[in-house]
Amino acid sequence: MAWFDRFAAIDWSGAKGKRHKGIAIAWCERGNGPPMLIERGRSWSRTDVLNWIRQIATGTPRTLIAADFSFAPPFAERGAYLPGVDAPDTAADFWAFVDDHATDEDLGASSFLHAAFPDHFYFGAADGRKADYLFWRQCEHRFNEQGGGKSSTVYDAIGAGQVAKASFAGMRVLHHLNGAIPVWPFDFAENPAAAHDSSGSVLCEMYARAFIQLSGSRRGLKLRSAAALNAALAALGSKPVKGSNLDDHQTDVLVTAAGLRAIADDPRYWSPPGLTPKIARTEGWTFGVA
Repeated sequence: MAWFDRFAAIDWSGAKGKRHKGIAIAWCERGNGPPMLIERGRSWSRTDVLNWIRQIATGTPRTLIAADFSFAPPFAERGAYLPGVDAPDTAADFWAFVDDHATDEDLGASSFLHAAFPDHFYFGAADGRKADYLFWRQCEHRFNEQGGGKSSTVYDAIGAGQVAKASFAGMRVLHHLNGAIPVWPFDFAENPAAAHDSSGSVLCEMYARAFIQLSGSRRGLKLRSAAALNAALAALGSKPVKGSNLDDHQTDVLVTAAGLRAIADDPRYWSPPGLTPKIARTEGWTFGVA
């Protein structure tokens, strides 16, 4: 039986400021219609996205929403998020901890890294060996083992590919949602598959590369043309999108929305190997990594 009626993907940003060109949202309905961008007159803020999720969570149709940031830092590898710091040991409490120690506008988190706990993040050569900061979640190890390529870690805060600021900003949003929508797998730790059968919308973590690879694309980590995007969409059972001049943020959410629709009824993705109750409560999992 099919349970979700709509599928939405959010590309995220940890940049400073109130408006972020890096944020994009797309969704699609059940069936094979093309995914569509949710257009705005101005760029999204993180607070806008928070309010949008709240609105979707309380309405119909039932929506599976995925956001492109790490919902928690690694925990299993070291038994703590920030070893040596008196910090919580479950994700939901840690989200509140991040929010308490971050002072940036629009739910940003740069201050959490740079001011509150700089010793735990790699900012450059002055910090010593980068390898000493590299730790991954169990879902990231699983993705790498499947040929996904090396995932970024939230402790690496340097360079264009870093995900640290975006992820900790996202954790602030998860805290401010305050239970408005259940978050997979954290709120379903004892039985992650129950999220598929629950009565309302669900929020989960996404990684666009996983859906690009699921489509069989051989064009690398990004879909940089309308032709490449539509080929990937076709492989995921979706009709093509119209238009061109799409940026990477937009193609990421378009392919992910279609990818969510393609796999949402497959039980393998709701109960992946390695997702124990403890992992579900502490570091979570990326939906689409089986």
